[in-house]
Amino acid sequence: MRLFTTPASGVTALFGHSGCGKTTVLRAIAGLLRVDQGRVCINGETWQEHKQFIPTHQRPIAYVFQEASLFSHLSVRRNLEYGWRRVAKEQRRVQFDTVVDLLGVAPLLKRATHRLSGGERQRVAIARALLTSPQLLLMDEPLSALDHNAKQSIMPYLETLHDELGIPSLYVSHDPNEVARLADHLVFLEQGRVKACGLAADLLTRLDLPVSRYDDAAAILEGRVSSHDPTYHLTWIGMDCGRVAVSREDLPEGHYARVQILARDVSLSLRAHSDTSIINILPAKVIDSRDINPSQVLLRLQLVDGQMLLSRITRRSAVGLGICEGMTVYAQVKSVALMV
Repeated sequence: MRLFTTPASGVTALFGHSGCGKTTVLRAIAGLLRVDQGRVCINGETWQEHKQFIPTHQRPIAYVFQEASLFSHLSVRRNLEYGWRRVAKEQRRVQFDTVVDLLGVAPLLKRATHRLSGGERQRVAIARALLTSPQLLLMDEPLSALDHNAKQSIMPYLETLHDELGIPSLYVSHDPNEVARLADHLVFLEQGRVKACGLAADLLTRLDLPVSRYDDAAAILEGRVSSHDPTYHLTWIGMDCGRVAVSREDLPEGHYARVQILARDVSLSLRAHSDTSIINILPAKVIDSRDINPSQVLLRLQLVDGQMLLSRITRRSAVGLGICEGMTVYAQVKSVALMV
């Protein structure tokens, strides 16, 4: 039975609580788990169905586990070269120096693996996986064993990988922030079943899915750098629905940008105010609402360009403003986080 279909491009996140089946799906795709009923088909090629089964070593994949399993008797360079040298030159889709630069491991090449930090070890493990020139990269919660600082240090490298190398990835996570920052597509699993599948930006704002009710629930908006304000040290991200400001970033105008906006950072008004300290104000339409507890309401807002936003406000405010579906409001965004 086909559980889900997702594009063979970008990053697809398998998301859900522990025990929902994320790793089981990944292991089946890798050929590490043989299931009685099921089908694995990649780019039109069937890897598993009924009695047909392509063994793991014949599948053009790379697998990054939670713990970086590096060869302790080899240096970082020799760890990286281990898989790279086993790929015929004419079949190499990525170059050694390209991967080393993308993951920032050049200063580590001469080191022994026992002298690496957790974040450095995981970057080396990801680089080693990429140097096997896989057609599909499987990542099983690669940041779960890292502390907060290590996660934040490695995240920018992960954000650039699929854009730079063009290798599709399946990324297992139970962390909504990781999904928001990395995923283009999302498969939401619940108790061994696919609850929803689609664009990450859409699913993260669906009020019928638990992720929208998390305390750090957020929406993802896409745009491009439109201008810089040197006086106030701001960078403006332009979209068809308007623009939002982030702290000044050294990015060229026209550069693709992805921003994260937390639901709790979006207040609403019936008019576009100019006498306010909030500079990010976007017109929107209320398309759905849910009570998330006796005092708070969660609203799904559609911007002029079709992108979605979440707003968490008090039920008192919603009643006072007369909020209802189909109503036009102004989303006042207190904080915007630039992700790419």
